[in-house]
Amino acid sequence: MQLRVLFFGVLRDHFGAEELLEQFPGRTVGDLLRYYRVLSPELGPLWEKLAVAVNQQYAQASQVLEAQDEVALLPPVSGGAPSRVALVREAIDAKAITDALKDGADGAVTVFDGIVRNNTRGRQTLYLDYSAYEAMALTQIEQLAAEAIAKFGVRDVAIVHRLGRLEVGETSILIAVASAHRGATFEACRWLIDTVKKQVPIWKKEYFVDGAVWVDGEPFPAEIVPGN
Repeated sequence: MQLRVLFFGVLRDHFGAEELLEQFPGRTVGDLLRYYRVLSPELGPLWEKLAVAVNQQYAQASQVLEAQDEVALLPPVSGGAPSRVALVREAIDAKAITDALKDGADGAVTVFDGIVRNNTRGRQTLYLDYSAYEAMALTQIEQLAAEAIAKFGVRDVAIVHRLGRLEVGETSILIAVASAHRGATFEACRWLIDTVKKQVPIWKKEYFVDGAVWVDGEPFPAEIVPGN
């Protein structure tokens, strides 16, 4: 059967394409992973860490594939919902976002402003490049924003993630949480950035003066990795 297979992060570089129309001889997600593992054994332990999305939903190894499915191979990410959730390619205006979030009922707004630093482990950084499985990433971020509101009892959340090339000092992600009480905003903000980095399909490539590398992401939660 024919599948549309999407590659992200280091897999995109390895296979030399963002997507392939694949005539796949197997039936399940697990079969597909084994198929590509045989084709590219040099990727080694990465195959144990991949998540897989079928038609923009995380899938387990046992899920049966259908002809024309869209299947995304996702390396670990580097990652009612409120309307202030977005993926953008222009500079993030932190003040405008936080000002728009504030309400008279709020006693606090906690902000996480992730910025591009000028070095990683002693290597001078020139710039970063972020890419994403955009449709799925936006859906995941919207779901996390809604979950944070329910989980921590905060009033509203804004999450804006930058894509494309970012220079040193620029904001890569802005998370703002508003609520009547400060404690809940701190907890929700920390949970959101930690969870975004673990499971939203966004990848970071770092360009140094002496080369470039895809940044190793945090492992996906075990429950969404087909091999577990």
